[in-house]
Amino acid sequence: MNLLNLIRWKNLLMIALMQLLIKYALLEPFGVQTALDGLGISLLIIATVCIAAAGNIINDIYDVETDSINKPNKVIIGKSISEKTAYNFFIAFNLIGVAIGFYLSHKIGKAPFFSIFVIISILLYIYASYLKRTLLIGNMVISILVALSIIIVGVFELLPTLNPGNRVTQVLFFKVILDYSLFAFTINFLREIAKDIEDIDGDYKTQMNTLPLTIGRERAKNVLTILNFVPLGAIIFYVNSNFYKQPIALGYFLLFVVGPLIYIVIKTFSAKLKSDFRHLSTMYKWTMLFGMLSLLLYKFVILN
Repeated sequence: MNLLNLIRWKNLLMIALMQLLIKYALLEPFGVQTALDGLGISLLIIATVCIAAAGNIINDIYDVETDSINKPNKVIIGKSISEKTAYNFFIAFNLIGVAIGFYLSHKIGKAPFFSIFVIISILLYIYASYLKRTLLIGNMVISILVALSIIIVGVFELLPTLNPGNRVTQVLFFKVILDYSLFAFTINFLREIAKDIEDIDGDYKTQMNTLPLTIGRERAKNVLTILNFVPLGAIIFYVNSNFYKQPIALGYFLLFVVGPLIYIVIKTFSAKLKSDFRHLSTMYKWTMLFGMLSLLLYKFVILN
């Protein structure tokens, strides 16, 4: 159980779910030509999850001092699992993920795609060891990597099968995947800022360079409040442009995506305590989950 908590198994499950939804809720129902069979998508999920797990481990290794202040009850490295053991798990998960990525890239005839797994693995290490301590850059990098966990499905499924005859269809569905990856990037970026505000005490003592430490907690909260309107406005525009004639989809987005985002705006404005920002972080995760689950609507709304 300690290892599962170390690799943040709930977050890994969300990554796996997002990739499964892209495959089986968006691409398969519409008969889109894809490169991966059931085994192939399973291997892609395992590779992605392993590299993400390695990233979570190395992040915790570098954050022991900060976490001992911000969340002492959740520190695992040095208590339940030694640092040496954690490093071994970090190496093992990376090797498994990169090895599967190497096999999968060659299996679909796109050997250069292997570099994606290597680059993500390296970026996760650099993020944990250095970028996390730089103003907003770390927030952006980790959010880009979250978006890449969605885009990579389109890269492996659609690009290898692209030809003049199916170009329009493949590009159309790749654009939908990009839309969802942009949504994931935005929500995760806002969540990272909320987490920085929550963890300001520990970050200050360990000399982190986060937004709230640079401009102050209250100003950072005001910036977050304003930035919350970006996904809110974008989702309203997206829904109005694509689903205004689909009452089921319209109702879903209003209730499970727009509604929570409005709630987040209100709660951010009134947030004062550490627990308030922890609650906001949780709400961002739920909003991302419900946003991704909207992919289940496409088959029933668009095909009928």
